[in-house]
Amino acid sequence: MKCEIIPERCIACGLCQTIAPEIFDYTDEGLVLFVGEPGATHEFVPEAQQAVVIESAKRCPSHAILYQDSL
Repeated sequence: MKCEIIPERCIACGLCQTIAPEIFDYTDEGLVLFVGEPGATHEFVPEAQQAVVIESAKRCPSHAILYQDSL
């Protein structure tokens, strides 16, 4: 699965980091970023973490997290 974050949409509510702390973190300004690749806006998600990424995307109030299932 591929995940995309759109920091411009992020409202720093904290849900994604609460749901998936191994995947998501925040900048000093409170904008979402990837834990392993802070400068990236796209990341491939390990199978073991896919459920929490989907949950994070579904619960994000500003739609700052998108995902695409692998074909």
